[in-house]
Amino acid sequence: MPEELDPFRIAQEQLDQAADIMGLDKTAHAILREPRRQVTVNIPVKMRDGKVKVFTGFRVMYNDARGPGKGGIRFHPQENLDTVKALSAWMTWKCSLANIPFGGAKGGVICDPKSMNTTELENLSRGYIRAIGRLIGPRVDVPAPDVYTNPQIMAWMLDEYEEIVGHDEPGVITGKPVELGGSAGRYDSTAMGGMYVLREAAKMRKLNLKKSRIAIQGFGNAGRFAFEIAQKLSGANVVAVTDSEGGVYSPKGLDYAKLGKAKDNTGSVKNYDGKGTQTITNEDLFDLDVDVIIPAAIENAITRKNADKVKAKIVLELANGPVTPEADKILFERGILDLPDFLVNSGGVIVSYFEWVQDIDGYYWSEGDVYKKLDTIITRSFGEVFKTQAQYKSRSKRISPRMAAYIVAVNRVATAMKARGWY
Repeated sequence: MPEELDPFRIAQEQLDQAADIMGLDKTAHAILREPRRQVTVNIPVKMRDGKVKVFTGFRVMYNDARGPGKGGIRFHPQENLDTVKALSAWMTWKCSLANIPFGGAKGGVICDPKSMNTTELENLSRGYIRAIGRLIGPRVDVPAPDVYTNPQIMAWMLDEYEEIVGHDEPGVITGKPVELGGSAGRYDSTAMGGMYVLREAAKMRKLNLKKSRIAIQGFGNAGRFAFEIAQKLSGANVVAVTDSEGGVYSPKGLDYAKLGKAKDNTGSVKNYDGKGTQTITNEDLFDLDVDVIIPAAIENAITRKNADKVKAKIVLELANGPVTPEADKILFERGILDLPDFLVNSGGVIVSYFEWVQDIDGYYWSEGDVYKKLDTIITRSFGEVFKTQAQYKSRSKRISPRMAAYIVAVNRVATAMKARGWY
């Protein structure tokens, strides 16, 4: 992987830029450049052919100065330690920016879940928890679902953890089924939070979302809900959607139900059947004449190679790390409002926090209460980011929204470390 696209290098470079702008203490900066703990584990799993296959897994605790670690678990064939480290760093800033009492962590297993049956997935999930069980807990490190993991996998993991400790402990994992202590509103919380951020950004840029055109890269959990919620909340017109195999574009807009059916029945949105549509690639999507682009898939979607092509007024980073530092600079200089991932997609961890609180209290909220509280927190975060950006502008320093978000988040973590006597 080229150095400029290495996720952890990107995470470090973003921190370095913020540290320089805010004049961060050098010792605090050095502490924050690396995770506090990283582990690699081997997980033996009996496969359907009777043979045992050993999978490699990771868990990284980046920083816990502000509270227990918090971060998802990915099952992915290209998973690696550097990606997990980067995601754990971004989780640290995400929790801090939202001002919730968590640090940042992340986990992953190198595997191809699409080729595994239910029994193999369950055995892998339980094996992973057996391997890291001593490193997690409701007051230590709280995992959650991420790419190719889901509430069922979290249920297996919770059950295995409770078998290990010998008692009920629903707060150890979030993103669980509601029947096991999961929170109402958790499944679509990432997209819902992103749409609240888009609403505030549209107000700031005086963009009428009812008349806007949106393109979405990625039609997994986040992208799919983003399409649905964008239409329900604002009446926006989604004109393009892609997934890993390609996509479709229609100037008149796409039908959500038909698109979902194409994805479910054929495995790709590129097989969408609609009049006046044309097939496009993922690269084509960034060159479309639209108002909003939502990268909702993987890291490094917008780079210095395609940032000049972007015509959208707003880039809403629903995925983790979809814009490289070089691309971020280009978009900022071009006047495009690039809303950083750890603001936009923080809805997932905010509602995970709600789930954790409900599990500890044993009292559960309605979906309406969850959405209302999510709106309050993420809207407050949006305001803090742009207040900080304006403060630096008044000092004749032009900083991007991402740098403003970093300054807010890093300052909170550094302050907590200072109070603890870490430096």
